[in-house]
Amino acid sequence: MLAAQGIINHSDAEAIREGLLTVLSEIDGGDFQFSTALEDIHMNVEARLKEIIGEPAGRLHTARSRNDQVATDFRLWVRDQLDAVDGALLSLIHALLDQAEAGADWVMPGFTHLQTAQPVTWGHHMMAYVEMFRRDLSRIRDARARMNECPLGAAALAGTSFPIDRHATAAALGFDRPMANSLDAVSDRDFALEFLSCASICAMHLSRFAEELVIWSSAQFRFVTLSDRFSTGSSIMPQKKNPDAAELIRAKIGRIFGANLSLMMVMKGLPLAYSKDMQEDKEPVFDAADNLMLALAAMDGMVRDMTGNRAALAAAAGSGFSTATDLADWLVRVLGLPFRDAHHVTGTLVAMAESRGCDLADLPVADMQSVHAGITEDVLSVLSVQASVASRTSYGGTAPANVRDQIKHVKSELK
Repeated sequence: MLAAQGIINHSDAEAIREGLLTVLSEIDGGDFQFSTALEDIHMNVEARLKEIIGEPAGRLHTARSRNDQVATDFRLWVRDQLDAVDGALLSLIHALLDQAEAGADWVMPGFTHLQTAQPVTWGHHMMAYVEMFRRDLSRIRDARARMNECPLGAAALAGTSFPIDRHATAAALGFDRPMANSLDAVSDRDFALEFLSCASICAMHLSRFAEELVIWSSAQFRFVTLSDRFSTGSSIMPQKKNPDAAELIRAKIGRIFGANLSLMMVMKGLPLAYSKDMQEDKEPVFDAADNLMLALAAMDGMVRDMTGNRAALAAAAGSGFSTATDLADWLVRVLGLPFRDAHHVTGTLVAMAESRGCDLADLPVADMQSVHAGITEDVLSVLSVQASVASRTSYGGTAPANVRDQIKHVKSELK
């Protein structure tokens, strides 16, 4: 660009370009000799360039500053990380879709307060996480679109008097446009904060699922079996199989949350434009990116390898009077009771079944009629967990047909 604009001559531009490629190869090969006598990476590169090409190296820094260079480099790095997270999320979403499709009609308990609430399907539960990670994917893509502006050419803070072409350099680096304000260009770290914010929300979703996998793989639940690739044994208890990968995901998330808060604290009191405080922007972002990618890869692997225990899921789905709401709905729909009255009748029947140590479906209809005379044999049709999930056909409901439609819809959108 400098040569094209007539700011430096073409022979100097070519010498600089060739010299920088040599420097790059030395750094990549581990042969570059860094000197602590020089102030920073920029000065080390320029000094080595001068050794290679001589006087033209002095023109390297024309119309630029370390401020706009670092801001540009950091944006390029974060943009690459957003693309990497995009790919990792897509892979995890497809893994969840495969699990949902395989168990679209498997019944399992749905929980509120970690207490059995109503039966749902395995596919429906997997699709809940698909929705969470699709929102994460949307946020990542929004953040990428918003941050894809180029600071290069803003120089130290005020722009430059040289007739540079910022649109050309922005396009050459894959940016949509140059940043519109030179002060903002060198002092903005919103793009890094937004990456950390997106990473934190995604990490929270990963942690929630990791917690469920820890619970589900326990001897008390046995809902899933995790593969040996993502579990370890105990050093003294041979029966143990510990969900280490899920636990480590759950723990590492704290580092991502911490990185987000750390950079917020760095930026909160800085006047325009650049301050040396901003050197502390990179370490938390690098660490958060590493840990997010690790957590996504581990969760992807666990989801692909895990085996749902259909029998245990079904047995648990029928426990805890999970079809009580279906009974209340039947009383409203068939007998015309106000829902509050139906709730009271159902509560009385649940207490009766609990006192006898049986499920609602095992209560004789005659005994049900002692609570409400209008109850008929037809009520038994809604008291099985299979009937319960099949009836939840409202949009977004757990019915297997709904789940399969939603899987098809998401796959179509992802294409």
